[in-house]
Amino acid sequence: MNENINPFLYNCWYAAAWAHEVPEGTKLDRVYLEKPIVIYRGESGKLIALDNRCCHRGAPLSLGRVEGDCIRCMYHGMKYDPEGVVIEIPGQDFIGPNHKVQSYPIVEKGNLLWIWMGDPALANPENIHDYPPLSDSSWRGFEKEAYLHYDANWMLIVDNLADFSHLAFVHTDTLGGSEDYAFVTNPQVEKLDNGFNVVRWSKNDAPAPYHAKVNPDVPEKLDRCNSVQMLVPGIFFMSTIMAPVGWDPDSDNYEGVKQYRNCQYMTPETRSTTHFFWNYMHDYRTDDPSISKSLQASLLEGFMEDKEIIEAQQKMLQYQDEFQPRGLQGDEALVHFRKLYNALISAERERYDFHTRQLGNSII
Repeated sequence: MNENINPFLYNCWYAAAWAHEVPEGTKLDRVYLEKPIVIYRGESGKLIALDNRCCHRGAPLSLGRVEGDCIRCMYHGMKYDPEGVVIEIPGQDFIGPNHKVQSYPIVEKGNLLWIWMGDPALANPENIHDYPPLSDSSWRGFEKEAYLHYDANWMLIVDNLADFSHLAFVHTDTLGGSEDYAFVTNPQVEKLDNGFNVVRWSKNDAPAPYHAKVNPDVPEKLDRCNSVQMLVPGIFFMSTIMAPVGWDPDSDNYEGVKQYRNCQYMTPETRSTTHFFWNYMHDYRTDDPSISKSLQASLLEGFMEDKEIIEAQQKMLQYQDEFQPRGLQGDEALVHFRKLYNALISAERERYDFHTRQLGNSII
């Protein structure tokens, strides 16, 4: 990965935080696309996202004080309104037009806070990819939605999620269940203008270990299906079915069928680190909290297996000599996604100069 190339797409919505991470009156400092941001809720409940560097000397506004819907830098007391404009400088009447910081559109939808890092005029909340099961009481997820931090480029995580065959080897005892899973016929891939859909059946197969843990009466064999949608810039939805062998998916008979819904969001922190938001939901025995606790523990165990190999992969790809990957037939989805992403990057570069802005500042 050439560190001189800016890899970020700006004109899109990114998952910034779960709603529970920013309760009223609190502040959250995070970095998105190598930009330091402070997010806070004003006393009115309004969500605000600003550049986290005070325009005076770069002190973090996240160490400041929320006053109404404004925030005051606690280095020299400059007060910013929700648009990032300085409205008070203690001991000074003059406030210049450049006494301000960048503000960013931020919206709460589906228990997530979404931030727009590009042209604010294009930030239409209707384009946010909401995931209905997060707000649907017929699905039970974690008590609090989960977050992980990866020391790896987000696209390596996207690659991982586009590739089901790794479940057999990376997650044999957690999510996969058997190395035989890797030998199932390649999945059906539907290429979209903004991502892809993948459907992968594994019939007459062993149940996934996490499913067997919460269903001790599960049969030795069942039909398993994972239906995935991956969308730009890094949004992943998956429906999972565990059904009796021979079940007809076109029928209305769901007796003995258990289902799961999984959402994951990858947001670049830097070109080599990633924010990872996720939840895993089920539609049966939803009054039993032990099921979601078990699923969270099992999925986290599996994600840590992914995290270990992806972060090791990141280290290997940072060596200076060029690495040329050799593709496999199962790479169809991830190859399409990368081509699509690169085309969107090229189109954005023709109209905007986000990528030309220098990152990093001298101290003296």
